[in-house]
Amino acid sequence: MTEIPITPPPPGSGKLLPLARPRALMVAVVLVGTLLGWLYLGAMVAAMLPMTDMSEFGPGMGLLNAFNQFAGLPPEVRKALAVLCTPTSGHFGMPGAGPWGAWDLAMVFAMWCAMVLAMMLPTAGPMMAAFADRAEAEAMNGGRSASVAVLAGGYLTVWFGFAVVATLAQWGLTAARTLSPAMAPASLILAGSTLIAAGIYQFTPAKYACLARCRTPAAFFSEHWARDARGVFGLGIEQGLFCFGCCWALMAVMFAVGVMNVVWIAVIGLVMAIEKLTTSFWVAWAVGIGLIAWGTALILASPVGARLLAFV
Repeated sequence: MTEIPITPPPPGSGKLLPLARPRALMVAVVLVGTLLGWLYLGAMVAAMLPMTDMSEFGPGMGLLNAFNQFAGLPPEVRKALAVLCTPTSGHFGMPGAGPWGAWDLAMVFAMWCAMVLAMMLPTAGPMMAAFADRAEAEAMNGGRSASVAVLAGGYLTVWFGFAVVATLAQWGLTAARTLSPAMAPASLILAGSTLIAAGIYQFTPAKYACLARCRTPAAFFSEHWARDARGVFGLGIEQGLFCFGCCWALMAVMFAVGVMNVVWIAVIGLVMAIEKLTTSFWVAWAVGIGLIAWGTALILASPVGARLLAFV
């Protein structure tokens, strides 16, 4: 039997091969990237779950104790079991209580990269969809542009840079013993001040400017367009910087609620997506007020706060 070669449609034919459709590729990039991030985080939690008091990882994580022997035990018993069962080298390659080495830094960086994929890539969906629509319209008229995957690469480069900074910050905070080996804040002052700072940032002009840019990606691509891979990668970096300016403080909230707190990874990721999808700034303001109130309550509940209240 003679094989008939399949050739792509000529320019201007008004047809695209299914796998060449930018929209389809955009959906695949977002879904696969997000899934990889959550699979990695899920594997970390699964490795920790059997022999770990999950409440040590921050608020809400205690719900996962329903799947191990820590459920329903008094706090003192949970602490004793944690000392007996927790390896000094940490779980799933994560650092333990001792000094960090190169491997510890690499594993923490990989964890932050997984968090970026799980939290930030879904919020970039509308931006990449706007690029894909423009690219598909041009392709229907015979034009060509670099893949939407190149755009995603530029966007993620910015956030992987943030992962480097976050890794170094976690290293320093752990060495200063303000973060526990479970990657949760060891001080109510640290947690409270981080929440207050993130809440204040919600009201800044920088937040509004970057959030407005994130909400109108189609307008951005109308003003700035590139067809070659280098130019499209640059567009991804620009959009990544807008997103970073909008969301870095909310990502920093993870230091207040527990870096490996998958409950709050999901909650904060959802909040950032809602912020970008709505047209009103009321969501950002409400989040800011909530963070400031929560942080203030934590500081007042600390020994320092108790002394301040007694003085007043």
